[in-house]
Amino acid sequence: MKIVTILGARPQFIKAGSVSREIAKHDQIQEIIVHTGQHFDKNMSDIFFDEMKIPKPDYNLNISGLSHGAMTGQMIEKIEEVLIKEKPDFTLVYGDTNSTLAGALASSKLHIKIAHVEAGLRSFNMKMPEEINRILTDRVSTVLFCPTQSAIENLKNEGFENFDIKVVKNGDVMQDGANFYSNLAKKPKDLTLSGKYILCTIHRAENTDDKTRLTDIFKALNEIANDTQIILPLHPRTKKIIKNLNINTKNLTIIDPVGYLEMIYLIKNSNLVMTDSGGLQKEAFFFKKPCITLRDETEWVELVENNFNTLTGANREKIINSFKNHKFNQNFNLNLYGGGEASKVIVENLKAF
Repeated sequence: MKIVTILGARPQFIKAGSVSREIAKHDQIQEIIVHTGQHFDKNMSDIFFDEMKIPKPDYNLNISGLSHGAMTGQMIEKIEEVLIKEKPDFTLVYGDTNSTLAGALASSKLHIKIAHVEAGLRSFNMKMPEEINRILTDRVSTVLFCPTQSAIENLKNEGFENFDIKVVKNGDVMQDGANFYSNLAKKPKDLTLSGKYILCTIHRAENTDDKTRLTDIFKALNEIANDTQIILPLHPRTKKIIKNLNINTKNLTIIDPVGYLEMIYLIKNSNLVMTDSGGLQKEAFFFKKPCITLRDETEWVELVENNFNTLTGANREKIINSFKNHKFNQNFNLNLYGGGEASKVIVENLKAF
């Protein structure tokens, strides 16, 4: 069996690494990895792939920095060329990027079977391009690998039981990765920690591109930081916005973005996570940390329903009140995401086709 895997961003490589390591155990499966280049990352050098124990891409398409339409169109064209040359049995796509959709569309036109990992997730916010990408990818796929029961319920509600599509609840490949990388975690250089600290990340456009939301979030963070150190890895773009808006950050420990192994160290040693990231919400759970989510909705509803996570949006009072008073569930032994066996389930199902 030959599988072509389409990836476009560093988080996708980290997720796919777990499946690739499982595929490598099976001599009868050959994996061809295609990097579209969607999220250009100068740090994705050979050192990155070696350090993360991830196979290097077989193809680099170098498509980035374009509008959604131009980017997706060029990806479809270039991915089609790879698929015609390689003639795979399956195309494997992850998540909800333009690369994901382009890989699915190119494959469907060539009648190549498609497996979508992280299928069935919904934010129910159609203003998010990721929501459009995941819905369309699910619809043209052959097998949908769902991380949670709520993802399966979303597909049922959309009528997927009437389609010739196999739906599998496999758990979350991110938990496989978190387990694998836990012992490789390393402390960021030149960072002084006070002992007890909060790890915070802010990057979503709904917050960074809205002056009122961003200002209110930082007002809350500065107040909380009077009691507890807040470590905030900040992207240069967000840092520039904050500077232009003259937002006060004097109480916060702002650092440059860190690698995945450094991020795991920061999660593992924190007391609380505050974020607008989707992935970090789950990683907080994997490493037994409560999470305050600075968004109005989340795809990971089971974390909120089981009280490991609380949604505050950008409301200053809600953020501060959640920090001071929210009583989080401490039973992190609850198996919500497959317990680290997701990659094995994916590969066994692919072999069965």
